[in-house]
Amino acid sequence: MTLLIDGHNLIPHLPGMNLADPDDEEKLIALLGEYCRLRRKTAEVYFDRAPHGQAGERRHGKVKAIFVQAGSSADAAIMARLRKLGKRAKNVRVVSSDRQVVQAARAAHAEVQSSQDFAAEWRKLISEEPTLDPHSPTLSEKEIEAWEALFRRNDQNSKD
Repeated sequence: MTLLIDGHNLIPHLPGMNLADPDDEEKLIALLGEYCRLRRKTAEVYFDRAPHGQAGERRHGKVKAIFVQAGSSADAAIMARLRKLGKRAKNVRVVSSDRQVVQAARAAHAEVQSSQDFAAEWRKLISEEPTLDPHSPTLSEKEIEAWEALFRRNDQNSKD
C-alpha cells in the first residue's frame, strides 16, 4: 500500500519536529524512509510552497518527495493524484487532517489516517522491541554448538 502524505500537515504532530525548523522536510523524509522500511510500504509526501526553482519530485528510497510550486498547494496535488489514480485510489492511504483532503480521499475510496493517528502509530512503532528478521533467524544454543563442532572438525582436517 502506498501512502499519500500531507507533509506540512504531519510535521507538527511528530515528536522532535517543528515547521519552524529549516530542515523539517528532510527530517520528515528520513523518518518516512524508516517507516516504509519497517512497514514495507512506499510513500509520496507532498510539501507546499517550494521556492522558485525547487519544485518537482525527488526520490529517497521508498519515499518520493513532491515539492509543490508556490501558487498551488500540497492539498491540491494530493487531490489531483487521487483523481489520477481513479479506481486504484482504494489501494492508497492518505495521511492528513485537512478536511478537504480527507473528504476527497473518502470520495475516492482511499483509506484515511489522520496526522495525529499516524504520529501515534510512529511513536508506538519506535517504542516496540525490535522484531527479528524472518530471513535471518537467530540460532538456538544447540544449533550454535553443532556449527562450532563442524567448524572445529573442518579446521582440524585442514591442519592434517
